Amino acid sequence: MFREITLGQYYQTDSLLHRLDPRVKVAGVFFYIISLFLIDRFAGYLAAGAFLFAAVALSRVPFRYILNGMRPVLFLLSITVLFNLFLTPGEHVLWRFWRLQLTMEGGRFALKMAFRLIFLITASTLMTLTTTPNQMTDALEKLLRPLRRLHVPVHEIAMMMSIALRFIPILTEELDKIQKAQMARGADFESGGLLARVRAMVPLLVPLFIAAFRRANDLAMAMEARCYRGGEGRTRMKPLRYQRRDGVAYLVLILYFAAAAATRAVPF
Repeated sequence: MFREITLGQYYQTDSLLHRLDPRVKVAGVFFYIISLFLIDRFAGYLAAGAFLFAAVALSRVPFRYILNGMRPVLFLLSITVLFNLFLTPGEHVLWRFWRLQLTMEGGRFALKMAFRLIFLITASTLMTLTTTPNQMTDALEKLLRPLRRLHVPVHEIAMMMSIALRFIPILTEELDKIQKAQMARGADFESGGLLARVRAMVPLLVPLFIAAFRRANDLAMAMEARCYRGGEGRTRMKPLRYQRRDGVAYLVLILYFAAAAATRAVPF
């Protein structure tokens, strides 16, 4: 299950989305997430889904690969949908039991929340699948550069965010190794109910934290051995430069954002 987490991983292939400037992809995901919270009609979610499907098609990342990445968050998605489904008040009550009630308004709101979470996770995953950690760091540092006038450590923030994303697949792989090692020694993680499985996962946390601290220490020592002292005076072998396709991508993003905002006037 842990190997199916795709957030933070990079999928190597040659596609239009891979060749885009990383600043375009970071800004695109940022405004796409904002649009998901501006949308209030199902027509808007249809437009958001079509835009995301087109981006996945342009990335040449197998759609099944992205769907498999959604499996680890299905539990969180299900809990969110159920809470919104049975705890949202409304005038049109379809079913009631004790303090739980199923309303038409709750069903609509739960469906909208499901769309938001699925699109949000898919868009974020697609960005990491098509952008290397180095490109992500450079893009974040470029986009946050105006904050340097306010004495904000932009380079350090970008570096920490990039390292955090890079550690996600590393730690999931480490957790998978620990789980298999304990299963080889007789540990059972598959049988029993949900609570039993959660309790069985607790012994994995201690060795996982130890491995995480060890990797963090190794990374710090490697950065010190290479005389890393922050972003002051550092140059890049491949500086970021906008191309014509990046301008077209920005134009498409603006058109989508305008269309998403316009769907608020649609009656459905």
